[in-house]
Amino acid sequence: MTPRSLPCGPTRTGTARTVASLAVLSALAAGCVRETAPDWGYPELGKTLAALSRALEDGCDEAVPQSCVEDLDRLGGLAERAFGEVLDHELLDHGYVAAMNELDRAREARAIAAREARARSDPHFPPFSRAVAAERLAYRDLLDALRAARTAPPAGDARDPL
Repeated sequence: MTPRSLPCGPTRTGTARTVASLAVLSALAAGCVRETAPDWGYPELGKTLAALSRALEDGCDEAVPQSCVEDLDRLGGLAERAFGEVLDHELLDHGYVAAMNELDRAREARAIAAREARARSDPHFPPFSRAVAAERLAYRDLLDALRAARTAPPAGDARDPL
């Protein structure tokens, strides 16, 4: 071969191979994303938040605090389910942790006030009524913290390579 017969630029065959190679590499790179990343919006957490919100709205008659105990316990089950989902999606943040701590304090205060109300045989014992109201407020604050955690953008864009 003489220098004149050698191709000076890319050939059609070489260009086609380069394009095909880039397409294969792009497909491989696109396939190597975090497949377990949650959908934006975390739909299961959304369902739990909706159930928690409905339960808070339907709620009990705070004028008769003893009637609220069962409703508050049901809210506790929903809050635990939400906590599991928050852990699954790594959504823990300061606001959520603070709301959970406040809820734990409110639950403990209600339990103490309920024991005192039973000991006095007074279902309208004022500290018990206040404790029930405080726990319901703590659930509302928790719901707000969960909504904020759910709407915050995920770390990265859920497309980081593994």
